[in-house]
Amino acid sequence: MSLIDLLTGNTGNQVAEQAENKFGISKNQILALLAVATPLVISYLRNKSQNNKEAEALNNALDKDHDGSILDDTSQLDARQNEGGSILSHVFGSEKGNVENQLSQNTGISIDKIGPILAMLAPLIMGYIGKEKQQNNVGAGGLGDLLGGILGGAQTQAQQQQSNPLNDILGSVLGGGQSQSSGNPLNDILASVLGGSGQQKQQQGGGLGDILGGLFGGK
Repeated sequence: MSLIDLLTGNTGNQVAEQAENKFGISKNQILALLAVATPLVISYLRNKSQNNKEAEALNNALDKDHDGSILDDTSQLDARQNEGGSILSHVFGSEKGNVENQLSQNTGISIDKIGPILAMLAPLIMGYIGKEKQQNNVGAGGLGDLLGGILGGAQTQAQQQQSNPLNDILGSVLGGGQSQSSGNPLNDILASVLGGSGQQKQQQGGGLGDILGGLFGGK
């Protein structure tokens, strides 16, 4: 399953409906948040995995807790929300509050709900990575390439699917930012995360603010 398929397929829709029912947030806002947060988490994990110790820790966590079964049984998400909060704290570290503020401002989801919703989505994102890891038979040393490949493949697919319905959702929810200038918001998000348009600083490991700036036109 490609990243785009995750975001636009049955799994993404089921998760969005669950979160809509639980938090009273519109399904489109949830889908937009998932479309921004997923590549952001993957990008940050890719940067962290350049460190051998971090790569080993991520590899162990994926083997132990994230086999991908959650993609077929999204009812697990409710029970794993606390775990999701821990995942986000590890992924974003001291930047977690900044990420939540930016995502809240740009999706219109209130700051008191953005954290719990992201915590609900985090195990799904990890489950997706875990399933890709299994299918590609990748160990700790190959995680960076795997994660980069997921993002690169998604960008290629997004470029080919200009009329993807997710673009309409992103345009209406995130609207107005510089990132929408190409008329293909999903591709713009992926380009920002991958370091397009001069956003190379994230390669240095401390550039989460640069990624967010690229996504939301804040630079």
